Amino acid sequence: MEKKKIPLLHRDGVSYVLPFVLITACFALWGFANDITNPMVKAFAKIFRTTTTEGSLVQVAFYGGYFAMAFPAAVFIRKYSYKAGILLGLALYAVGALLFFPARLTGNFYPFLMAYFILTCGLSFLETSANPYILSMGSEETSTQRLNFAQSFNPIGSLFGMYVAMEFIQSRLSPLDTAGRAALTDAEFARVRDADLTVLIRPYLLIGLVIIALFLLIRFVKMPANADQSHKVDFLPTLRRIFRIPRYRDGVIAQFFYIGAQIMCWTFIIQYGTRIFLGQGMDERAAEVLSQQYNITAMVLFCASRFICTFLLRYLNPGKLLLILAVAGGVFTLGVIGFTNVFGLYCLVAVSGCMSLMFPTIYGIALKGLGDDAKFGAAGLIMAILGGSVLPPLQAAVIDRREFFGFPAVNLSFALPLICFAVVALYGYRTRRSA
Repeated sequence: MEKKKIPLLHRDGVSYVLPFVLITACFALWGFANDITNPMVKAFAKIFRTTTTEGSLVQVAFYGGYFAMAFPAAVFIRKYSYKAGILLGLALYAVGALLFFPARLTGNFYPFLMAYFILTCGLSFLETSANPYILSMGSEETSTQRLNFAQSFNPIGSLFGMYVAMEFIQSRLSPLDTAGRAALTDAEFARVRDADLTVLIRPYLLIGLVIIALFLLIRFVKMPANADQSHKVDFLPTLRRIFRIPRYRDGVIAQFFYIGAQIMCWTFIIQYGTRIFLGQGMDERAAEVLSQQYNITAMVLFCASRFICTFLLRYLNPGKLLLILAVAGGVFTLGVIGFTNVFGLYCLVAVSGCMSLMFPTIYGIALKGLGDDAKFGAAGLIMAILGGSVLPPLQAAVIDRREFFGFPAVNLSFALPLICFAVVALYGYRTRRSA
C-alpha cells in the first residue's frame, strides 16, 4: 500500500504558506544583523580612534541583548503567543536600527552600543519565538523538515549582511588608515568621523524600514495560534529541574563556548587578514575589504558544510559528529596560531566548515527528552549566546598587545577559540553514546 504523502505547510485543510514565508523572513533578517555586525568592531575602532578592545564593546552590547532577553522572551511567549513574541521582537529590532540616526548626531560611540543592545533584545525575542512557531505551522510529522527548511534562509541573510558590510560600509569609509587618522587635528577628525558614520548608518536605517514593513504584514495577516494553549508559567521550578540534568547543563556551557569561538573567528578574521596583507604592501582599507572577502568565503563554506554534516548524521551519532567537528576545528586553529602567512588565513576559513553544525547539534542534544520543559530549556541555550559578548573582548585585549616576543599577538589570540573547541569536544565525547 502506498504511503500517504503528508503536506509540509497544510493541516486540517488550512494552508500555512503565507505565515511560513513571513516568519521564515525573520530567520534571514537576524542572520543579516549578526553578520553585518562582526566587521563593525574594526570599523568603529577605526572611526572613533579606539583600541580593538574598545571596538569589541560592539559585540558585548550585541550579544548582551541576547543574554538579557532570552528568559523574559520565553515567559512572554508562554503567557501570550508566538505571534506576540515575533511582533515585539520586530519592534525592538526596528527601534534599535533606527536609533543609529540619533546616535550618529551625537558623534559618540556609546549611543551606538545602546542601539545594538536594543536591536538584539529584539533578535532574542525573534529567535526564541520563530523556531517553535515554525514547528506549529503544519503536521507534527513534517515539523523537523519544516524547521530545517526555514533555517536554511539564516545563512543567506548572513551572507547578505557580510556583503553589505564589505560593499556599502568598509569600501566606502575614508581611505585614511589608522596612523593617518591618529595624526588629524580634532576638527579634521570630527569631519572624517561624521562622514564615515553617515556611511555606516545607512544600511541600518534601511533595514529598520524593512523591519517595520514586515511588522505590519505579520500584524495584519491571520497567523496560527500556539499549539500549546497553556499559559501557566512555572519559571523557577522549571529552571531548577532542567539545570539538574547534566546533558542540559553541560550543553548550555558548551553552547557558551561554541558561540564565543564562532564570534571570535568571524570578527577577528579582519584583524588577522589585515596584518598579513599590510605585510604584502597593501593599503589598510584594501586589506580590510580583502579580509572580509575571506570572511564571506568562510560563510559559504559554513553553509555547504551544514548540508554535508546533516547528511553525515544519518551514519554518525550527534555526539560523535560534534566531537569530530570540534577536534578538526581545534587542529585548524593550531594552524591559525602557527602560520604567520596566508596559510594561517586558509586555516581560519577552514574552521568555519567545522563550526557549521555545532549550534544545532548542541541544541538538539541538550534538549533531548526535556518534553514541555524544552520551552524554557531553549531559552537557556539562547541565553548562552552571551559567550559572543564575553569572550571577544578578551581576544581583543590580546590583539592590542601587537606582539609577544616577536610573534604576532593576533595569531596567539586564537588560543582562546582553541580552548573553546576543547570544551565543545569534551561535551561531544561525554554524549557520544547517549545523544
